[in-house]
Amino acid sequence: MIKIYNAYLDIETTGLNPISSYITVVGILLENNYEEYFYQLIGPEITAYNIMILLEKAHTLYTYNGSRFDLPFIKEKLGLDLEEHIYHQDLMYSCWKRGLYGGLKRIEKKLGITRKLKNIDGKMAVILWDHYIEYGDIYALRLLLEYNREDVINLKILKEKLLPLNL
Repeated sequence: MIKIYNAYLDIETTGLNPISSYITVVGILLENNYEEYFYQLIGPEITAYNIMILLEKAHTLYTYNGSRFDLPFIKEKLGLDLEEHIYHQDLMYSCWKRGLYGGLKRIEKKLGITRKLKNIDGKMAVILWDHYIEYGDIYALRLLLEYNREDVINLKILKEKLLPLNL
């Protein structure tokens, strides 16, 4: 199979420890020179099979801190080692090579990458999921999905800003 897409991935979880937490949202953007596709898996849709179907045509997977968080979390919870199937580039380390340190939101500010949802972070993402599960709050779910979408889209923008600097 010809692999023709770059993929950008970000997950939302109920906590930092995969032993006591679970994945609530997986956001994936696939893009090449001609098209982009954005997908989100939510709750029970999050399976190793579904993630692999989405990534089957991707040649490179981009994350931010994915080596230390997203990919190990996926491996622990789903038994899926994405690095066995796809080349992974963690943009956090590309930032470090340029003296850019901090979380994704901090790096975005330094590089002038904007966000619509300025007051939402990982802690708030957990609260939004809890409100959705506990109260059926669809607005909370929509906000969580938009937050995840911004994270994923901004990974592509970050990669593009780093490209002239030779990742």
